[in-house]
Amino acid sequence: MSKLIHVINPNSNPEVSDGLSQALQGLAIPQALDIHCSTLETAPFGIESQRDIDTVAPLLQQRIASDTQSDAFVIACYSDPGLHGCREATDKPVLGMAECGLLTALTLGDQFGVIAIANASIKRHVRHIRQLGLQQRYVGEVSLDMSVAESASGSATLQKIIEAGAHLRDEHGADVVVLGCAGMARHRAPAERQLGIPVIEPVQAAVATAIGRLLTG
Repeated sequence: MSKLIHVINPNSNPEVSDGLSQALQGLAIPQALDIHCSTLETAPFGIESQRDIDTVAPLLQQRIASDTQSDAFVIACYSDPGLHGCREATDKPVLGMAECGLLTALTLGDQFGVIAIANASIKRHVRHIRQLGLQQRYVGEVSLDMSVAESASGSATLQKIIEAGAHLRDEHGADVVVLGCAGMARHRAPAERQLGIPVIEPVQAAVATAIGRLLTG
């Protein structure tokens, strides 16, 4: 019987969910593993503040607790909102994209940098990195100065990601770059080709971790 990974976009912007679906297409395994992306329709349009994070945490817990069909869950927001509470809501694996993306970066280089969606996000990101004990491998963060919606649909997003990644590589010494918002998912591959160093899309990293758990557990 095919396994199912449920990727939850905890904002109400369907374009972000569409971008995630595109970015994850190649990870599904016919007749063995399916990936389903959903949107929290009653959530804020973008998760851009601590208030937004606090708002969606109980919504995520409810979505996960009521889902009896999925075999694993991925929270597709770089702030990993409500991660620990969501793990208490089910006996299935629940993975946060930021945690998985950062840990994956450690396997691909010595020093990582993060591309943030907005300046206001950086303080939260740094706090999370500190909580995970990864600050010695973290070289800095650059903001695109965009909203989540703009990152998902804006025509200039890819070029801004490349410029931010080049700054982290050339000025900060990063040899791995982590994309700090699910809205950037569709831009990972072209950004990596341009930058010449690994670019981590954390939802892909979280889904890959879930696949390993489900197919080998």
